[in-house]
Amino acid sequence: MMIGYMRPFFEAPACEGQADVLGTYETDDLRIEEHGSSKRRIVLDQTMESLAPNDVVLVSHLYVLADSTRHLIEVLDLLEAKQAYLVSIREGIDTRQALNQSFREIVQHLVALQSDVVSMATREGLSKAKELGKQTGRPRKPDENVKRAIEMHQSKQYSLADIREQTWISKSTLYRYFEQ
Repeated sequence: MMIGYMRPFFEAPACEGQADVLGTYETDDLRIEEHGSSKRRIVLDQTMESLAPNDVVLVSHLYVLADSTRHLIEVLDLLEAKQAYLVSIREGIDTRQALNQSFREIVQHLVALQSDVVSMATREGLSKAKELGKQTGRPRKPDENVKRAIEMHQSKQYSLADIREQTWISKSTLYRYFEQ
């Protein structure tokens, strides 16, 4: 049995991209996690529990299945114990066949998984911060300091070096404000 597994992410809660990728394969069953959290992955747990020998779990990419290399190893151990297989489309992994990838390619896939984990966590954190109205990125210079620098520049009595020295604003930042 070919079982497709999808997990929503905050950027794509309806799993559209994953559905498009999995749609290129014939699946007997499609299972979708209700939330994107790495905790309490009920559908994944049920899927792993119900696997029979020679079943195949199909995912669009490894990050859908596992949130860390440790979690990936746990899933692979379960698959092996159940005599089931994994197909990850993006990475070109199909455990039904002998691996024809070099060690370097395997490590690249693991690095990509870790990168996905960090990237998703960062993007989710930024998204939540924006929802809460928090400013992200480097803090802006205090407005009164910028106003003073602009006034000094417009008075034509101060050189750029004098303005920089008194306001502690870099030359490139000053030019950016002067252009506005």
